Amino acid sequence: MGQHDHHEHQGDSLADAARANLEKSGEKWTDTRAAIFDALADFSRPASAYDIAELVSAARGKRVAPNSVYRILDLFVANNLAMRVESANAYLANSHPGCEHDCIFLVCDRCGEATHVDDDSLSQQVRKVASGEGFKSIRPVIEVRGICQKCN
Repeated sequence: MGQHDHHEHQGDSLADAARANLEKSGEKWTDTRAAIFDALADFSRPASAYDIAELVSAARGKRVAPNSVYRILDLFVANNLAMRVESANAYLANSHPGCEHDCIFLVCDRCGEATHVDDDSLSQQVRKVASGEGFKSIRPVIEVRGICQKCN
């Protein structure tokens, strides 16, 4: 299968695609979930729940607790609306909600940017190795830390 293409959404199109994907799974698209998704989508780099809580709190004029943001981000990850960069404990909006595959992140140690790469052949190989060891793999986490092209 290898690398593949998919429709990348931005702005209102991204929020609409996220909403449709979440509702398709039987979940509700509440005002709070919409605000958290919009805040997440505004970040160009992986954002922590604290970053998002601060942004949403400022926009709403009342405090939004990071633990509430974490719960919603977990829901977004489970429904493929967001991706978690494990090594940074941070999140990115998925610009192609509904396209299910394993993600590979190239994370820059200087600027913090995380480039999302799709390569199903690599993740399938990781799943095969795990299976060969008798491990039932749920979701491979592949992150490469280094220096991005802009910072190099």
